[in-house]
Formats: sequence, C-alpha cells, structure tokens
Amino acid sequence: MTMLSADQIRNVLRARAEHRAVSDKKVPDVREEMWKLQDKGELIVIPITARNKPVKVETLFGWEKKIPTDHLWHHKSCGQCGNIPGYPASLLWFMNQFETSYLNEPHQTSCTAWNYHGTGTSNPVALAAVAVRNWYRAYETGTFPLIHCGTSYGDYKEMRKLLIENAEIRNKVREIMRHMGKELVIPEEIVHYSEWVHVMSDRMASMAKYDLSDITVTVHEPCHYYKMVPEDAIYDMNVHGGQRPAPPTALMLALGAKVADYSTWYDCCGFGFRHILTEREFTRSFATLRKIRPMVEEAHSDVVITTDTGCVTTLDKSQWIGKVHGMDFMVPVLADVQLAALSAGAHPYKIVQVHWHASPTEKLMEKIGIDYVKYKEDFMAYLQQIKNGGKVEYLYEPHKEMEKYFAVNKGQVIPEHDSNG
Repeated sequence: MTMLSADQIRNVLRARAEHRAVSDKKVPDVREEMWKLQDKGELIVIPITARNKPVKVETLFGWEKKIPTDHLWHHKSCGQCGNIPGYPASLLWFMNQFETSYLNEPHQTSCTAWNYHGTGTSNPVALAAVAVRNWYRAYETGTFPLIHCGTSYGDYKEMRKLLIENAEIRNKVREIMRHMGKELVIPEEIVHYSEWVHVMSDRMASMAKYDLSDITVTVHEPCHYYKMVPEDAIYDMNVHGGQRPAPPTALMLALGAKVADYSTWYDCCGFGFRHILTEREFTRSFATLRKIRPMVEEAHSDVVITTDTGCVTTLDKSQWIGKVHGMDFMVPVLADVQLAALSAGAHPYKIVQVHWHASPTEKLMEKIGIDYVKYKEDFMAYLQQIKNGGKVEYLYEPHKEMEKYFAVNKGQVIPEHDSNG
C-alpha cells in the first residue's frame, strides 16, 4: 500500500474541503415545519416584515434567507463586550451612521453556550429555554434579534432545530415560558451580525475614507458560523466560486482589499471550546502554528479578519506565546466590521478600540494612511477629560432607548405575520 506524505495528505484534505459535494435532499428545511407548528398553535414565529427592510440572500443549498436590516435587537456577546469592546462598538457606530433603528437594551442574558460547548454541564431544555427567553425580549419590543457572537449563533441555530423537531423539549420549554408569563417564540431566521454587515457591504464601502487596495487580508471563517447547521450560512458564486462562505470575504473585496489564500483556511482557530478550558497550550500552539504562521509566511498578510468572538480572541491573544518561543508571527487580528470602520474614518481608539488587542495594529494603520499618533493623543486627552469629570461620549443610552420603544409599542407588540417580508 502506497503511503502518502504529510504534504500529500494535506493537499487531499484541502481539495475535499474546497470542492464539497453537497445535496439538500437529505437536509430538511426546519423553517417549513416551523410555520406549520405556528398554524397549529404550538409556537409563535417572530416574522421578518417589511418594517425590517429585509435583503434576500442564498445559503449553502441555494435556499433563500431574509436578512433584516432595520428595527433590530442586539443580542450582545459576553466575550466581545468584556474582551473586544471595539467589535460591537464598530457595529453600533455603523448603525448610527446609517440611522438604523435598533435596541441595545440591558435585559439580555448569556446564551449559556459556554456550558453547552465548554463543560457539558447544561441540558437541552435549559439551553432552549434561555434561547426562547432572549428571543422573547426582542419579540415584546417589536424588534428582531441580531446575534453578535458566532457561538450564540451556532447554539441558537441548533436550539431552533431542536425546538421544532423535538415535541418533548418544545412542551417543556413552553411550560417554563408559561410560568414566566411569556410564550414560546422562534425567530423566522437566525441572523448573525456578519450577515447584516454582508448585505450592507456596498454602503460601508461607499463611506471609505482610506484606500485599502495595498492591504493584504487573510480571512478565517468561524466554525460556528458555517460548520454548525451549515445550511444557514450565506454563499455567493462571486466569492470563491461559491465554495466558501461569502461573509466576510465579500466585504473585504468591496472595501478594495486584496484577499489572500492560505493552506489552512478550513482549520479551526484553535479555540474549540472544550480544549480552550482543558488543553490551553494546545489551543495556543494550534493558533500559532496552524493559522497565524501560514497567514504570515504563505500569504504575507497585513491583517487577519474573522467574524466571531472566540476566533478574534484566540488568534489575537495567542501570538505572544509564539514570540516567547522565538516564532515571531505577529499580525493584527480584527473583526470585519472593525476594519470597515477604520476605512470609513471611525476613531481607532474611541470606536474601533485597537488598544484592547494584543497584536500590534500600528503598522497596519500606518499602511492604510491613518495618523494613529494624532488619534492616540486625542484619545489620551479624552480620557483625562473624563478623569476630571468631563462628559462621556455614548453610542447609545440603553434606558432611554427602552423608554422610547415601550412608549411607542406600549410594551405589547405582537407583529403580524408577513410572509412576503
């Protein structure tokens, strides 16, 4: 028997990954059953209506998916808010620029996917009930949930599928919601923030103040976006011939950046959930050797772009471990919306908050043409102003937003089903 070399094995696996032969015949579209369950009174669907200004896209199997662009409820990410605050701030900044109607209120809970993926200490009923509870918060304010975190996105796709396909769990969750005085609701679509960014790419590109044509980008596709319930991920024949997800590559192309390929594009970032907790050094080694090094050595990347909390964190904050061992593969790691915000002239420190990142961003900003020294001086003066009791600048004020929504909606918005969207 002929033995393949390590390089030959990698080439075979890469070819299989890039040219997947998929069939939608074996995968049911749970949305069809979801509407039937609503007709039977089993649940309420949170519809995407004309008020949400939806944009239609195609998913892996060519199915149609509606992406709402207005009247949105931000399902924030614990990792972003606590670890990469410029990530959600850049998203809200763009929404403010576009005068998008959104609610970023304080009554969301964690998705609890850490328990699910990280420790296995939770259970399906609890996970599904938390998902429904958060969805109901959007429902009762007349907004549609937009999921920031790829982990939450993957979790909620699975919870929707579970609630639709498993009557026992559906009944248990309905009873839990009844005790809370609420109903079992499921969004018509599970929508990730990167999908909103994707359909707004041209508008974002039209705001560009800097030329990114000299910037080489490598993209890491988050596993929880397109490997979990893959039929929900957006694909486009104009992006890698339809062989890889369209977000965030389409945005990078719209911004004029050069998207470079590399051999390990399909690999996990190394986070993997369970082993970030139990085998942390494996995560750091994998991120450095399997992801960062090929991006730097093969693609000569100026910046790594991804669209998930865990991926940004792992790829960004693992690089120091390689440096300690003499492997200096330092490269900036940003979310798609952060680079877009930089190109549109957002403040690198107040909005994009590059100072929260472990990997250096100064060379990238210099190459883009951003005077980061001037911005940093301005930011330090702003911090001193706050220290002296000066006014804090806010992108949003949650309690005022809540008052506004409940004044308009009287706290009891029950959207009518609009199948035409």
